[in-house]
Amino acid sequence: MRKEPIDPDGLVWKRVSPKYLTVRLLGWVVGTVINLAIFSIPLVLVLTDVWWGFPPLWVAWALPIITLVICVWRGILIPRQVRAIGYAERNEDLLIRTGVFYQRTMVVPYGRMQYVDVAVGPIDRAFGLCSLKLHTASPGTNASIPGLPGDEGARLREQLSARGEAKLAGL
Repeated sequence: MRKEPIDPDGLVWKRVSPKYLTVRLLGWVVGTVINLAIFSIPLVLVLTDVWWGFPPLWVAWALPIITLVICVWRGILIPRQVRAIGYAERNEDLLIRTGVFYQRTMVVPYGRMQYVDVAVGPIDRAFGLCSLKLHTASPGTNASIPGLPGDEGARLREQLSARGEAKLAGL
């Protein structure tokens, strides 16, 4: 993972599973098909003379074309977005990094963690992946690491819970 200006010095980031790219691309394909089907309805209605006069023919063509351009742009960004996700464990806290254009590095102190949640959906389960979510005392904290291999998610859950209890006991 490339070092960015917001990264702390001397930190080695762990990446999510490469299988997560496949999961994201599958979701993108399904979303693209649904969006194109919805935004192509006016075009189909105009071309079959069911809905004549409104919208104009150029608008009916523009809707699916613009939708396709936006969906293709999102699809091009997915591999970079997945490569940008990383996490690093330090002695006092966990760092989570996300973002391509707007990069974000979140620091979650172990002593602030209330509980650690590991979630597995049907598609994640098919690829052997899980998502780890950290819940802290702050309701605004949305710390999650998607696309972890199942065994790594279980290891992180146990390790982070143990570190959180140890830091909390030390207060």
